[in-house]
Amino acid sequence: MLDLPKGDGHPVLVLPGFMASDRSTKPMRRLFKDLGYNAYGWGLGRNVRFNEVREREMSDLVERIYAENGRKLSIVGWSLGGVFARELAKLHPDIVRLVVSLGSPISNDRRHAAPSRLFEAINGKQTEPEMEGRYGDLAAAPPVPTTSILTKSDGVVAWRGSIQHPERGAMTENIIVPASHVGLGVNPLVMVAVADRLAQAEGQWRPFDRSGWRELVFKGVPAA
Repeated sequence: MLDLPKGDGHPVLVLPGFMASDRSTKPMRRLFKDLGYNAYGWGLGRNVRFNEVREREMSDLVERIYAENGRKLSIVGWSLGGVFARELAKLHPDIVRLVVSLGSPISNDRRHAAPSRLFEAINGKQTEPEMEGRYGDLAAAPPVPTTSILTKSDGVVAWRGSIQHPERGAMTENIIVPASHVGLGVNPLVMVAVADRLAQAEGQWRPFDRSGWRELVFKGVPAA
């Protein structure tokens, strides 16, 4: 693993993708702990059902982590977990420090995600939170620094469905990496990018630096 910047000890919550559990995010959380962060899994089992109960459980978890640490938390979400991370930051902008999504379908078109039919078969065409007027504009970025890490060779989520557009949020960015969807959570280049984002001082966000060797492997996307 390349030399990565050490963390400042703030809490980092890691959310798994659709049909996955904390087991899938264990390597990431282990790395974050080694770097000096207080890393948390979500502790809610397999990510299958999404209803008002699950929404409340995630919201309560964010509030509990903040209360336990007395510091804002960062949220890293893989695939569907990244969608949740962004929406939790919209709900709790005062206690969420930043968000990083990995291969997440953050457009308003579910067809960008191959498992969308299975998700709808389990959760319905409209989930309970959507019926209550929430989760209605996934493309809108939360009001905190937000990074979307995506890959054109994803294989599960169409990469264009993971693009953030600057007009939908001021502190947003896209980082394209060579990876597969299922490998995002263990890909060394992804970990370089995530560690770089987490290591930023609170309130001093700057876009990812692609200078030097990084310009060879980390790509951006057009604004439009």
